Amino acid sequence: MKIIFSLLLGLLLFTFAGNSVFAQHRKLTVILLRHAEKDVSENADSANPELSAAGKLRAEKLVDVIGKYHPDAIYSTDYIRTRATARPLARKLNMLTLIYDERNLSQMNDLIMSGKFKRIVVVGHNTTTPALANMLIKEDKYKRLGENEYDKIWIVKIRKYKRKPNKVKEKVITY
Repeated sequence: MKIIFSLLLGLLLFTFAGNSVFAQHRKLTVILLRHAEKDVSENADSANPELSAAGKLRAEKLVDVIGKYHPDAIYSTDYIRTRATARPLARKLNMLTLIYDERNLSQMNDLIMSGKFKRIVVVGHNTTTPALANMLIKEDKYKRLGENEYDKIWIVKIRKYKRKPNKVKEKVITY
């Protein structure tokens, strides 16, 4: 019994150590986007609106645009419009949409960089999405999006190294 326990403990420790080392040499793909068009009609909730008809169509289109990256995690802020933007993709991939706090982007950045996920989608807002992109690329390159700007997606690819600086490539696509 002691031998079996020792073998299992050794295997468990090796697995955790291996995952830790592997996470240090990992390629990450981060897909960042703002929620789709929100309902700005007279009857809409101004603080937490749903998506407009155009926004619902855009959210459906994201399935094809983002689905090809095969994300292993989808994150959204806890607003109706961001969750509704992520919903068609999550449904198609049979995944849950996880919630993050848009007021604590450094926590989201840390989660992304932890290596827990290989490919992650993050749905945010016109201010938080470019701000998170800037955190990931370690530059102040992207400015807040205009109120009516919903068609930008940041694809940030990060090659993590243990003993040298990370290699980061990013591109912005419109859809």
